[in-house]
Formats: sequence, structure tokens, C-alpha cells
Amino acid sequence: MNSIDDVPRPALNTFRFSDVDEFRNAIRGLNFEFTPFVRKISAEQTILSLPGCDVNLTRAFPRVVDAQLVGNCTAIGLTMDDLNVPIRFNGSQRARPAVVIGTGGAAYTSIEEVQRQIASVVFRPEVRDRGWPPTLTSFKIFEISAAGLHRLRSVVREVMSEASKPIEASELSLKSAAMKESLLGAVDDAFESVVSARWTLHSNDGRNFKIFQDINTLISEDLSQPMYSDEIARKLGLSVRTMHDVVRRYRGMSLHRYLRLRRLWLVRRRLLAGADSVKGVALAFGFWHLSDFSRSYRDQFGETPSQTLDRGRGHRR
Repeated sequence: MNSIDDVPRPALNTFRFSDVDEFRNAIRGLNFEFTPFVRKISAEQTILSLPGCDVNLTRAFPRVVDAQLVGNCTAIGLTMDDLNVPIRFNGSQRARPAVVIGTGGAAYTSIEEVQRQIASVVFRPEVRDRGWPPTLTSFKIFEISAAGLHRLRSVVREVMSEASKPIEASELSLKSAAMKESLLGAVDDAFESVVSARWTLHSNDGRNFKIFQDINTLISEDLSQPMYSDEIARKLGLSVRTMHDVVRRYRGMSLHRYLRLRRLWLVRRRLLAGADSVKGVALAFGFWHLSDFSRSYRDQFGETPSQTLDRGRGHRR
């Protein structure tokens, strides 16, 4: 070996993004969609791949997230900062020490209103024999002791720090296995420190989450068509009041506002792909009042739709 760069180490990669249009989720095993609240970001993802698990550190940005885990794995998530600004996770938000868990196929939705530091550990295959809380179709959140969260954060940081250092080839396999075992032990400790908390009941309510998913699926089928509350409620067999309450709980905003935000983001993606015209794309996504659309677009993304289209066409040349 001729240099320190030739010395083996666990697979560690860092991805940085300054513009939301460039952001791509790099976490393996997580089907991920997002709607941003801002355009300019300072995001970073550091991914450590160990045999049997991936450790992910993310400096996130304000956004709405919808995600689903692939099969045969278990994911653990936690915040790595102490901001007194709670993340809305599966419809509940509290600035309390907490950890989330999901197993193969589980889904979650979250709203991150400010930049956050978030960690996740994805174990493969699915962890079944350690007494961790079971999950079905949705992630679950649990309040834990401050000490339990501190230990889990510390182990994640130590593992990431150690993985950045050169390791002798003969030690790589043993050290990687030991890192994974330390992570498993820290998660064990976290779940042993679970605190009974009523606020987690809403997040862990599978029935309401299923209603939300049904609503989200229906409104996402064709965002170019106008959506009326009574029609959506009728198709799902809900009252209009129940539907609005569920959307506000999980999205933190009205159905109308969320649909508008989502449509603006989809318009932007289409313009960046080099659409034929701003007017055509706007109309395709249900924006019939073009001056109002242009104003909303500029307020959201800091540039006019025409400027976005010009950039999109420039990238295609």
C-alpha cells in the first residue's frame, strides 16, 4: 500500500447538496419522496455500509417526507440534535427524547420545518429476536429516557468516527462486526428505557395512518385534476370532517395548502426536465389562474417559472 488512502476501511461515502433540485436520497432500502419548503439548502448525507447494516447521518432541510422501507430489514431512526423544534412524525410532534422503528414494508410520513440532524440505522436481515417493539405497516415512535438517547447518539457518532480512520486489512471484518454489535446493544438499551407517553398513541395508531395513506394515494393518482373534499370523502367512505382532521394531523396543514405545495413542486420538476411551455405545464397541474400561479411559484422557489424552464432547457443542450 502506497498511501493512507490505500488502507482498508468500511465503506463510507458523503454526499452534499446546495440546491433542492439536485437532492437525491442515498439511503439504501428506503423508497423516498419529498416535497420541499425551500429551494436553497445545505444538505449532507454520510452513509456507512457495514456487513448486515447501514448507518446514515443526514443534515436535512425543511420538507415533507413520505417513505417506505423495503422488505426483510429493520430501521431505527433518531434525531442527533437538541433543537426545541419537534418533527411531526406520523401525525404527532413533541420535543422529547424519542426513537422510531420500522420493519420491512413499514411506511412513515414526517414534516421537518427546520434543518435537522437525523440518523438512521438499517439492519439486514430483519431483527426478530431482541425483544424490540413489533411494527406492521407503519413505523412506530417511542419516547425514551434522555440517557438512552444520549447513549445511542454517542455510539452512532463513535462508529462513524472510527469508520473514517484507516483499519488494517486483517482487522476489517472483526471491527465491522463489533461496530454492528455495539449499535445493536445501544438500540437494546434505548428500548429498555422506553417511557410510557400518551402523545405517542396517535403516531402509533395504525388505523388513522391507513386512512391517511388512502387519502394520500387517492389525491396523488392525478394531481392535474381538481380535488373536492366531498368527492374524496365519498370515495373513501369518510366524513369530510374526519378527512380534513386526518390530513391536518399528518400534514400539519390543510388539504388545499398541501395539494398546492405538492403541485408547485411537481411543476418545477417538469420545467427542469425541459417542458414545452410554462403555460402548458401549469394547466396540466390544475393552475388555471396563471398570474396567481407565477406569484406563488416565485414566492416558493425564488425565481419565475420561465427562469426555471430556461435552466432546464440549458441542461439538456
